[in-house]
Amino acid sequence: MIIRDQSALLSPIERDLRLDLFRGIGLWMIFLDHIPHDVVAWLTLRNYGFSDAAEFFVFISGYLVGWIYGPIVAGGWFLAALKRLWRRAAELYVAHIMLFLLFTAQIARTARRFDNPMYEHEFNVFNFLAHPDELIGQAIILKYKPVNLDVLPLYITLVFASPFIVWGLVRRPNLTLAASVVLYVLSRWFDWNVASYPPGTKWYFNPFCWQLMFVFAAWCGTGQIDRIATWVWSKATMGLAAAWIIFALLIVMTWHIHALEALIPKWMIKAIYPIDKTDLDMLRFTHFLALAIWVTYFVSRKWKALHTVWLRPVILCGQHSLPIFCLGVFLSFSAHWILTQYTKGVWEQLAVSIAGIVIMIGAAWLLDRAKRVPNLFVNVAEVEEPEALAEAAPAATATVAPASR
Repeated sequence: MIIRDQSALLSPIERDLRLDLFRGIGLWMIFLDHIPHDVVAWLTLRNYGFSDAAEFFVFISGYLVGWIYGPIVAGGWFLAALKRLWRRAAELYVAHIMLFLLFTAQIARTARRFDNPMYEHEFNVFNFLAHPDELIGQAIILKYKPVNLDVLPLYITLVFASPFIVWGLVRRPNLTLAASVVLYVLSRWFDWNVASYPPGTKWYFNPFCWQLMFVFAAWCGTGQIDRIATWVWSKATMGLAAAWIIFALLIVMTWHIHALEALIPKWMIKAIYPIDKTDLDMLRFTHFLALAIWVTYFVSRKWKALHTVWLRPVILCGQHSLPIFCLGVFLSFSAHWILTQYTKGVWEQLAVSIAGIVIMIGAAWLLDRAKRVPNLFVNVAEVEEPEALAEAAPAATATVAPASR
């Protein structure tokens, strides 16, 4: 017999503004990284280490799933968690399809307006415009994706599987994490991935590998990280993490300053390359963990700056991550064609980058204001029932009246 704890559904969950902060920073980084040759993109993480905003989002999503739904599943409400998470997966799917259609239309209109087919080939929509009847079906089953739309199918897959991940983490947390590691190793060894379109291609974000980041984050979110907190934030571990961050910085600098490449031994080059993003290379995974150790050491949940007006814009963007991400995709392409068709000067790059971030902040503010507007709370059935009773009353009186004579 399953014993359900009602408090698991009703107990409030304190919002961790750090997650909103870093998710907002990730959204800004994605927007800037999607603008080719943008000088402002030098501020993003990918220029200074192995990991980038993708690890941000997958980890934060997994952590939230474990943190929010772990107690619910532990309280015996697995079906309630499954219903909510599958509804979220459906929302992500609808958002992806709508984004796909609108983004493809934006690219097609831009290519036609400027008579420049480069955009169609650069963003992988040429085949769709040539054969829309075939590729719309491929897009619906998440096999065909234009450039910059690869991450949402990964989220959809992970969120869809997350009820079962949380169920395993609640009952056998370490065994579930070990199973995730085994799946990661096997998928890299046997080259498992999901087929994409055109035939012969695969998903840019391999879900069999990226699930490791998601499951590990959910493992942390369910409270397992607290059991090894002393070891994680020990001086030895933090020293090792700092050394790994510095090493990653030096390696990445060789990508930008080719003169430094001669300083890297050939055996090391063979050992670390290629640093694969599709299959979540361990260099990327461990680099993100090293950053997370140091960031969480300095930025606590009670950090006063989280409640200041200066961080409010980026936190707002993080609190409305899905619509802001979709908006950022449109804005990054708009900035791209503006710089391509008109000018690529530094001042123009600064202008389109700042304008895009300001628009994202404005949209997040509007969404936050709209969220505060009260929802309709009147139950239609409660309104209709008295009316139906009022209409039925005369008829009942007419029927009873003759019998009373």
